[in-house]
Amino acid sequence: MHTAIIKPQWSPLTIALMVLGFIVFWPLGLAMLAYIIWGEKFGGSAERADAWVNKQKAWANRSWGCGPRGFARNSFGSGNAAFDEYRDEQLKRLEEERRRLDEEINEFHEYMRNLRMAKDREEFDRFMRNRNGNRPNYGQPSSDDNPTQV
Repeated sequence: MHTAIIKPQWSPLTIALMVLGFIVFWPLGLAMLAYIIWGEKFGGSAERADAWVNKQKAWANRSWGCGPRGFARNSFGSGNAAFDEYRDEQLKRLEEERRRLDEEINEFHEYMRNLRMAKDREEFDRFMRNRNGNRPNYGQPSSDDNPTQV
C-alpha cells in the first residue's frame, strides 16, 4: 500500500490547491475541500476510498429501496395488481380530499378578507363622522340655515 503525496490536512499546499481549484473550475476546489475534510476516512488510498463509496452505495440501496437502475422499487408498483389498484384509489381519494380542503381554505381566506374590509369600512366611516362632527361646517348649509325646513 502506498501513501498519498498530498495529505488530507490543512496545509499551505492543500489550501493553495483548493483556492486554485475554485479559480479554475469550482468543482475542483470543492473536491479538494472535501478531500481535506474527509480524506482521513480514505487514508489517502484509492482502495479505501472505493470501499467507502461501495459501503455508502449499499447503505443507500438498503435505506431507500433503490434497485440497480437507481429508481425506487415501490415507485412503479408493488407487483400485486389488486394492491396497486387499491393504492391508486386511495391516492385519488386523498387528492380529492386535499382539493376540497384547499377550496375551503380559499373560501375562509376570502371570508376573512371581506370581514377585514367591512371592519375597515366601518372604522373609516366612524372616523369621518367624528371628524365632520367636530369641525364647523364652513360654507356648507346647516339645518338651521335651510328655510324649507320648519
